[in-house]
Amino acid sequence: MTVDLVVLVPSRGRPGNIRDLRKAWDATSTARSAFAVIVDEDDPCCEEYLADATSREEVFVSRGRRRRIGQLLNEVAPQVAGHARAVGFMGDDHRPRSRGWDTTMLHTLDAMGGGLVYGDDLIHGEALPTAVVMSSQIVSALGWMCPPGLGHLYLDNAWLELGRALGRIRYLPGLVVEHMHPIAGKARMDDTYRQANTAEQY
Repeated sequence: MTVDLVVLVPSRGRPGNIRDLRKAWDATSTARSAFAVIVDEDDPCCEEYLADATSREEVFVSRGRRRRIGQLLNEVAPQVAGHARAVGFMGDDHRPRSRGWDTTMLHTLDAMGGGLVYGDDLIHGEALPTAVVMSSQIVSALGWMCPPGLGHLYLDNAWLELGRALGRIRYLPGLVVEHMHPIAGKARMDDTYRQANTAEQY
């Protein structure tokens, strides 16, 4: 896909979440932007993800052993960075709420001359970019979107530190990308959440 912004959305066992995200996206997106879902080939819902995808979306199926979010993003982000001005991440439990959020983020990146930008997830606010958009040049230069070795936890901390080190990160407090997470009582705990937050993962 050739657009200005591609947001990567790793998902497992939650095609319903992607349907909800699609509704929120369609109601708020105003830029030439699209999202791409990344699923494991052993996901029991893999075929459902593929069947649900619209012509504006793409589903990347990760082959081989199951990977965590960080590995999935690093597998796909360099592929899409050459086809878009910016690459983003949202979890399948994020919902853009502010109309024109994507246009605003792209304009902010342009004004900064590139970098990273994020909005208010209604949980952490400025403290963490739990959903993020970054210039494609960053991914292309580094060869990754997440520091290699990180699986799920602390990806947002790493993006925050990367943006600070570059001196190119901007928080947009009036732009809401809501995080529908169990920690905020906005989703039920399931196996995907449990596996991501084990003591071993920490």
